[in-house]
Order: sequence, then structure tokens, then C-alpha cells
Amino acid sequence: MPFELLKKKMCSDVVVSRPHYDSRAVAQGVPEKDHLVAAPQPSSGLATAGYRSAKYTPTEWFSNYQNLLQQAGTDCHEATSLQRESRTLYQDTDASTFKTQAEGTRRLGERLQEIHYWKSELQRHIEQLLADTESLVALKTRLEKALDATEIPYAIAIDNLNCRARRLGADLVRDTVEEELFKEVDLIRSVQALLKRTTAQVVSQIKLNREAKHTLEMDWSDKYQAYHFDDHSGRHSNMSSDTQHHPSSAAMQEQVSSHPSWTKFTQDNLFKAVQEEQATNSLRLLVEQVLQDTAEDLRVQCSSVDRAFSERCVELNEAKTQLNMQLKQILEQIGAQEKNIVALQQAIHNKEAPLRVAQSRLYLRSLRPNMELCRDEPQLSLEGEVKQIDATLASLQQKLSKARESLSRLEESRMALEKDINCKTHSLFIDREKCMTHRKRYPTTSALSGY
Repeated sequence: MPFELLKKKMCSDVVVSRPHYDSRAVAQGVPEKDHLVAAPQPSSGLATAGYRSAKYTPTEWFSNYQNLLQQAGTDCHEATSLQRESRTLYQDTDASTFKTQAEGTRRLGERLQEIHYWKSELQRHIEQLLADTESLVALKTRLEKALDATEIPYAIAIDNLNCRARRLGADLVRDTVEEELFKEVDLIRSVQALLKRTTAQVVSQIKLNREAKHTLEMDWSDKYQAYHFDDHSGRHSNMSSDTQHHPSSAAMQEQVSSHPSWTKFTQDNLFKAVQEEQATNSLRLLVEQVLQDTAEDLRVQCSSVDRAFSERCVELNEAKTQLNMQLKQILEQIGAQEKNIVALQQAIHNKEAPLRVAQSRLYLRSLRPNMELCRDEPQLSLEGEVKQIDATLASLQQKLSKARESLSRLEESRMALEKDINCKTHSLFIDREKCMTHRKRYPTTSALSGY
């Protein structure tokens, strides 16, 4: 049954003949129409139709292996050319790769030198900023010590003013000493304000120096790592065992810096550092000058105050000496005036008896009777005597009154002189024993300079 079905199928198929070509004619370049060979007509027998359709002709066989030979020859030729071109290519690429690698190694060496240079510059300025900052810290300490040292002169000046405010009487005067003390107080306040402002400037400069130093240290640290990486890269060779494939390393990284921006970054950092170094140098000179000038000004004013105290003490001594001399004279005059008063009183007392005698005589003679009551020579003499004694007594009484007034004035002068002498003594005690003794604690120039 199956065979019969297959036979029916084969008989029902239409057999189509293929075109036949002469492969030799094709190889010789003869046109196709000339070498076209009529294909033999297949047998029309139904029994052989299926077997004839599956086979090739000798011409087809010959054309097929000729094509294969031709294709093989072409492939061999192309392979030979490719091998020759490949040999030339890898020889050229080997040389180019070696040259490129040598150029990369050379540029890495140059880069290492450049990094080393900038790293050295950064290190030098870092050390300079460190030294500058340490010097500013020392100056800050000196400024603080100098500011603390000004408290002693200020306390001395205020104490001097308070002590001199306790002077007595007319000695409570705004003299040269007090004016110099007020100048000293104003000067000390100005110096303290200047030292505080200068200290603030030093603190600000120290902060700027530390910021600049931190920036340089960060840059130096980056360059140190870059130098390590580039040095390690420069030591790689084709024989190195620690090399690996990193395909993505050749891709352009984001936010990568260019060589000009890289150089400018370090130059800007160094420029900022140089600016801070110059500012530090100027500030250091300014602080030294400020400390020197303030110490000298305070010592000069201290000398002026001391000189004013000395002159004032001399004046007080001279005034006290003159007052003592005048008091001595006053006391002598008081003694003499007291004696004069006693003498006047005695003189007045001595005139009592003659006056009584004369008045008694006149009284008795006034008792004469009648014509005997005569203004005779004795009467006139007695009247003149009474008048004379009365005038003498009046004169003595007037002198006694003036003497007593003079004695009272002398006593007042004595008391005023003694009071003024006491004031002068008190003022001398305040100026010499209290103020000038206290001023011996005045700081030295080195202490006022912060040492």
C-alpha cells in the first residue's frame, strides 16, 4: 500500500529540467548563449521519472569542482595578503605602542617632577605659615601680658587721685600733679583700647593663617597621594605582575580638572598664603611698634607724674618752712604783745594814784569858803595835772585796746598758720609717703612690653 501511494505521487509530479552550462566555456569567457547546451530530454517513462530528477550532469559536476578550486585559490590569496598586512600592522603597532608607552612614562616622570616642585612649594609655605602663626601666638601672649600690666599703673593713678582728694583746706587744689595724673589715666585707657584692638587683629590674622595653612595642607595631601599614584604608575612595565585590565579607566571622568586649572588652583592657594605671610609680617612689625611705643609713652608719663610729685613736695616743704618761720615770728609777737598789754595795764594802774591825789586836792580846794575859792596857780596846776592824767589814761586805754586787738589778730594768724602747717604736713604725707611710695610699684618698660 505505501509503495503504491508513492508511485502515484511520483507520477503526479511535474519534472522540470535545469539549464545546462559548459563550465569550460565559462572559464574561457565564452558568452553564455554560445555555450548553452540543450539538456537531454528526460525519459517520459513513468518508471524512471523519480530517479532522473535527483542527479547532476557531468557538466554540472565539472563546474562545481572548478568553482570550488577557484574559491579556494581566492581564499588562499586573501589569507596571504591578510597575513602580510597583519605582520606589517603588528610590527608597526608594536613600535607605536612602545613609543607611546615610553612617551607616557616620560610624561609621568615630568608630572612627578612638577608635582614634587609644587609639593615642595606647598611644604615651604606651610612651614612658613606655621612659624608665622607661632610668632603671632607669642605676640598675642605679649599683648595680653602688656594689657594686664597696664592694670597696675591704672590702679596706682586712681589710688593717687583718691588719696589726694583727701587733702585738707586750701591744699585741695587742682595742681600740676593732678593734671598729670588725669593725663596718665587717659593715656592708660587709650593704651588699653589700642592693645585690645591690636589683639583682635592678631587673633583674626591667626585664624586667616590657619585657614590658609589648612588649604595648603589639603592641597599638599592631594598632591602627596597623586605623587604616590603617579610614581606607582611610572614603575609599571609590560613585565609587571600587578597590572590588570580596567576598560572603564580610559573613559573621561566627570568633573576632572585640566592642567591649567590644576596649576592655577595651587598658584591661587600659594598666592593666598603669600598674602597672609605678608600681612603677618606687617602685623608683626605693627605689634612690636605698638608695644614699644605704648611702653615708652607710659614710662614717659610716669616720669612726668613723678617729677610733678617731686616738685610739689619741694613747694610744700618750702611753704611749710616759710609758715613755720612766720609762726615763730607770730609767736614772738604774741609774747611781746602780751608783755606790752601787761605794761600798758600796769601803766594805767600806775596812773590811778596820781589821779586820785590830784582829784582829791581839787576836791579839798573846792571846799574853800567865799573869796578863798580862787583859781590861783595851784588850782590851775591841779586842773592841768588832772587833764594830763586823763589824757594819758585815755591814750593808754586806746593803746591797750589796740594791743588787745593786735593780740587777737596774732592769735588768729597763729591758728591759721598752725592749721595751714598741718594741711601742708598732711599733704606732704599724702604725696610723699602714700602716693610716691605707691608709685614705686609702677611696672618696668619690659613688663609693659609684654615680657
